[in-house]
Amino acid sequence: MADEPDKDSKTEDPSEKKISDALRKGNVPFSREPALLASVMAMLIIAAFMLGPKSLQMTQGLAALLEQPHAWRLDSGSAALHLLQQTGRLMLAFLVPLFAVFVVAAVVASVAQNPPRLAPKRVKPELSRLSLKKGAKRLFGAQGWVEFAKACFKFTAISIIVAVLLRSETGHVMNTVLQDPRALPAVLLSLSLKLLSAVVLAAVVLALADVAWSRRHWWMNLRMTRQEVKDEHKQLDGDPIVKARRLSLARDRLRRSMLAAVPKATVVITNPTHYAVALRYDGERDAAPVVVAKGQNLIALKIREIARENDVPIVENRSLARALHKQVEVDQMIPPEFYAAVAEIIHYVMNLRRQGVAG
Repeated sequence: MADEPDKDSKTEDPSEKKISDALRKGNVPFSREPALLASVMAMLIIAAFMLGPKSLQMTQGLAALLEQPHAWRLDSGSAALHLLQQTGRLMLAFLVPLFAVFVVAAVVASVAQNPPRLAPKRVKPELSRLSLKKGAKRLFGAQGWVEFAKACFKFTAISIIVAVLLRSETGHVMNTVLQDPRALPAVLLSLSLKLLSAVVLAAVVLALADVAWSRRHWWMNLRMTRQEVKDEHKQLDGDPIVKARRLSLARDRLRRSMLAAVPKATVVITNPTHYAVALRYDGERDAAPVVVAKGQNLIALKIREIARENDVPIVENRSLARALHKQVEVDQMIPPEFYAAVAEIIHYVMNLRRQGVAG
């Protein structure tokens, strides 16, 4: 099996077909960092707007249960189950909204990068994906180095953020512990909000950079060699030899159809040797004379030959023959500017026929 084209040989931008095929197969530019950013932002939203009220609601519900232990009935399995259901509802009321925020954030992060597409081929098992060679390329290639750089950036950024915040807030936390321990949860929540806000800023920078790089990397992987471009054009336009053969057959059919219509023509106007145009005019069916056949050189000669064999009048008019051949297609009526000249010829032919003179 031939090796894949070298990246250096892929000098051409991907065609619209190459891009649409890739998208249809599920090969879309995708970055994992927006998902990470969405998760951190979800945590920030939960900490800032939901954690306090939800925690208070849960603690109040649990306190109501704990303050009335005499109301607990554990003398039967159904009573114990009822108690578990009460505590379970409190936990669900606390956890479900938080979980929903994470789900919505993940969906938005994915949809913002690419619209949803159904791509069964992406989930179809392929043994080629287990290739050690391709795995090594991903691990030690450009993609692997980028992932390593992102991991280093995350570790460094979070370490710096945590170190700076702890250094600046340690004194405040210790004072709260010594002076008013009841305010410690609020202090820790404030510290968490500052930490998450700083992490969000770092994640925004990383996500923007990674989205740009992933799209650039995707685009570069779709680039084509000159031979691939030629093969695609050949596939879209058809083999030039086959296409030429089809055109030749079409011209032959048109030529035979034209020559078959010459015996029914009213008159043939010639150049006299280079052009021939056969006209049909039937006052009952034609609003104006119709060109039924035309041609140059050998075709013109054949039209004149068939016209003589079928007693179709032949009239020489150099300028009119050239003009009709150039401006009027087969099976089309002549335009009004030719009415006078053609009417004069048809009138002449009709007089000849009435007089019994063959053209």
